[in-house]
Amino acid sequence: MDTINTFPTINKCDSTNRGKHTVVANMDGGLLISQASFPYFALVAFEIGGMFRLLFLLLSLPVSTLLYYFHSESSCIQVLTFATFVGAKVSDIESAARAVLLKFYASDIHPETWRVFSSCGRRCVVTANPRIMVEAFLEEFLEVDMVLGCEIGSYKGRATGFVKESGVCIGNNRADALMKIFGETKPEIGIGCKNTDVPFLMMCKESYIVPQNPAVEPLSKDKLPKPIIFHDGRLVQKLTPLSALLTVLWIPIAFPLACLRIAIGQLLPFSLLYHAIQVLGVPVIVRGTPPPPANKSANQSGVLFVCSHRTLLDAIFVSIALGRPVTAVTYSVSRLSEILSPIRTVRLSRNRDTDAKMIKKLLEEGDLVISPEGTTCREPFLLRFSALFAELSDELVPVAVANRMSMFHGNTARGWKGMDPFYFFMNPSPCYEVTFLKKLPRELTCGSGKSSHDVANYIQRMIAATLGYECTALTRKDKYKALAGNDGTVNLVKKPKH
Repeated sequence: MDTINTFPTINKCDSTNRGKHTVVANMDGGLLISQASFPYFALVAFEIGGMFRLLFLLLSLPVSTLLYYFHSESSCIQVLTFATFVGAKVSDIESAARAVLLKFYASDIHPETWRVFSSCGRRCVVTANPRIMVEAFLEEFLEVDMVLGCEIGSYKGRATGFVKESGVCIGNNRADALMKIFGETKPEIGIGCKNTDVPFLMMCKESYIVPQNPAVEPLSKDKLPKPIIFHDGRLVQKLTPLSALLTVLWIPIAFPLACLRIAIGQLLPFSLLYHAIQVLGVPVIVRGTPPPPANKSANQSGVLFVCSHRTLLDAIFVSIALGRPVTAVTYSVSRLSEILSPIRTVRLSRNRDTDAKMIKKLLEEGDLVISPEGTTCREPFLLRFSALFAELSDELVPVAVANRMSMFHGNTARGWKGMDPFYFFMNPSPCYEVTFLKKLPRELTCGSGKSSHDVANYIQRMIAATLGYECTALTRKDKYKALAGNDGTVNLVKKPKH
């Protein structure tokens, strides 16, 4: 019998009156359901180095797997660390870990472990993985007090790929590190899952194991300590070795396909785009009845389509759904995206008076699409709606926009925005849903005495109810501060990361 099996299972641990207790948990297979490290290394590898670094990591996988089974887990982690990090900027690794891994870690939390872990007042997590990968998630999202993982070496701001002399935090190394922190004071609870956890479990007053069961349902979103509203990264799914290989093989096919899908917007009449884009594997689902185009001969002002914001392509798909090109006002898009757009785009200056004059002029010329959130959000939340649009027109049509992507996200906070449309169209069959809601009654507009904030909030609630989303008061600054450390302004000239 393995020594680890002499400990009771985590479901037998009483979590009451633990507010003053200290818990130490192994992250890999203890706090998280899965013991696998590869998916998280793969996410970081693709984010900091694109397809080629992911390929390098895949090529190293047979070596790391052999080392895991025939030598040690420590050697396996060192190979994965080298393949993922060598030559990368440490700042890029930190940024990717903070912005990308949060969502994937949070979707794999073991519910029984969390029941015990969250009940304790002092929390410590140990992991075989590099500390730089897990620290932001653990400290900022789970409010962990101490994180013990291996440290990566660096030279002039770039990772060497090697683990520092302290080694991988596993087995006796893990127990020694904990001894330096706690000394003779034993933590009340230890949570592990494999034989290499025994040395540190023996240090704890109470020790429990987490039986490995991939069928366990992860902690539900409503029980997470915080809602996940913002996250970044190009990959939609967590990668297994097989899906990582398929991703690498798909990209050389996907990029020409994306170029073709984008090109038809420039080459075909707009009236044919709805059918042409569907033939190329991009379904467009249209619901509701939009109003007819403005009658310029009768000096009729254009309709302002007020949309939720999922990608930079929202206004294009609204135009495709309408069957006619409609001008879009944008906050921050790359010059390449403006050039490739089949509809007219007008950049806002972020000066309220200047933007108000511009929008009024554009409405005099015809219909207009605006996304008052000012930035995209991937999760089922709507950011705060800027109220400026409500002051400029009473012809308001809310539009609920949603999309589905299976491989790549079509937006980014940290990467080069010029690649956003390409990544969206690189999905095998991306889908857009455009729902036109009823035109806002005049008695609910600013023209009837309503405040612009009331109008904006009302439309936000209408769209959220249609999509099943939740309204928030968060703004684009909150998003970019969380994910990229800036205010989200895009330079007109910017080189791509990859």
